[in-house]
Amino acid sequence: MSAKTNIYTGYHFVGADGRERYGSRRKIEAGKTYRIQGTPVLCKHGLHASARIIDALAYAPLDTKYVCLVELGGTVKLDSDKAVATQRTVTWMVGVERILHEFACWCAEQALKVERKAGREPDPRSWQAIRIKRRWLKGQATDQELSAARDAAWAAAWAAAWAAAWAAARAAAWNAARAARAAAWPAAWPVAGAAARAAQNRKLTAMVRALTKGE
Repeated sequence: MSAKTNIYTGYHFVGADGRERYGSRRKIEAGKTYRIQGTPVLCKHGLHASARIIDALAYAPLDTKYVCLVELGGTVKLDSDKAVATQRTVTWMVGVERILHEFACWCAEQALKVERKAGREPDPRSWQAIRIKRRWLKGQATDQELSAARDAAWAAAWAAAWAAAWAAARAAAWNAARAARAAAWPAAWPVAGAAARAAQNRKLTAMVRALTKGE
């Protein structure tokens, strides 16, 4: 861990209330600069962000609704996957609930494809869970259909005991942030480690950046 005074650009996820999770719980708004008193301490005191959006996702609240591009300034302390500072300026802020659901499906699908390529054909219920989740996002499947697909995917995951199957089940089962976070992890580490993680980061970054351009 090191301390710097230069600008650090990164991502920061925000919950459904649009406020800071700790401290004074100030309302987060694009264009504003927020400051804290005292010495920043990682995970304890200060304003945090991660240079990679996939790393920021690991620290996202379960009720995540927004992601911000921020600049940390003042006193900045660095860690391997995040930084903390005395100052944080919000460059932009966008809603990402739908994007996180879609990203969870993408992660799960990539994991299933790796299993297929390795000669281990995934249970059809795992594929179906992803298809139903995507239809649900478009308003083409009911909550009951999603629930049934989720239950079937869980059963497939228990039977297979594969990370890919669990990823598919989680993509169908959970809320946006939790599904995205959980689907990303088993899809990355057991399969291809850092390479899969980097691919996830590129995908999620592109999805979020497209939102900021109105695409």
